[in-house]
Amino acid sequence: MSIIDRRRLAKLANRILRRFDVELVRPSELWRITSMLGYEPPPGPRGPGRLGALHVFGPPPGDITLGFSVVMPSILRPTIGDALHSIFVQDFPGPVQTLIGVDQPVNDIGFVAAICRDRPPHHTVMVLDPGYSNSTRHGGPCPDRIGGGLRTTLSYLAAHRRVAYIDDDNWWAPNHLSTLAAALDGFDWAWSRRYYVHHMSLRIVCEDVWDSVGPYAGTYADEGGWVDPNCLAIDKVRCEAVLRWWGVPQRQGDGRDADRNVYRILNDEFRGNGTGVASVYYVLNEPALNERGTDGQLRMDRIGRARYVSFAKAATEDQTDA
Repeated sequence: MSIIDRRRLAKLANRILRRFDVELVRPSELWRITSMLGYEPPPGPRGPGRLGALHVFGPPPGDITLGFSVVMPSILRPTIGDALHSIFVQDFPGPVQTLIGVDQPVNDIGFVAAICRDRPPHHTVMVLDPGYSNSTRHGGPCPDRIGGGLRTTLSYLAAHRRVAYIDDDNWWAPNHLSTLAAALDGFDWAWSRRYYVHHMSLRIVCEDVWDSVGPYAGTYADEGGWVDPNCLAIDKVRCEAVLRWWGVPQRQGDGRDADRNVYRILNDEFRGNGTGVASVYYVLNEPALNERGTDGQLRMDRIGRARYVSFAKAATEDQTDA
């Protein structure tokens, strides 16, 4: 029996046992994280020190009844403006809290503060800058090399049990949170679909129908499938056991794939539901698309190099017209 079959059997057994208020012990409650780590690269150089700070824009979460929390690890790239604006224009009716965790910023907080002046009155933005990075990439102890433990920390700090995730170089359609909230009703976690976006023109190249397509589907079907963090929302109370895994990369990876562990545990041990709607705009990493023998090259082959290059030409024409 394959590992996928064993996982499916365990999930089926728990569904049957649940009516008797009994379930199989979840492995995530027993695993020691250190036993799951593979090769750990030596810590990189520690970044320059800076004063830590917490900035709050909008009403304190304790003064309003929130409907959703959004977690965003960030290095304060200029693209964070598009990400924040897409949160501010959500058609979700309730107040939204956005928590930004800063890791080795490329800009100061000033331009984020300017963006937050245009936030809706029922939105709150909290920017947590600890003053250092705890990722091994920058000399810290956390093995995840993309943000360290920021997603874990911010998930626990989130003032609502519904938590969605976004990176600072992507953005959402206005119906993203509302469709996720509907999909979460009666489930532990939910996911949307996504569009691939050209990194220069920022135009939609195509819908991702291969990679981030949900459980037991697409490129990673034999591994249980996959969902990109930007497409994900969880009930953090029901899924508390998975939160710490945001800082734990896979054994055979490069320290940048903790999201695969998170997805694997959500899919194996919790009840998920898809929105069926593509509401995430995911900016493609062109250097990764050109690495031979990698998943990036496979992605380029599926999209079609000629199609992708046409969007680069469109970006050049846009700049010329401007």
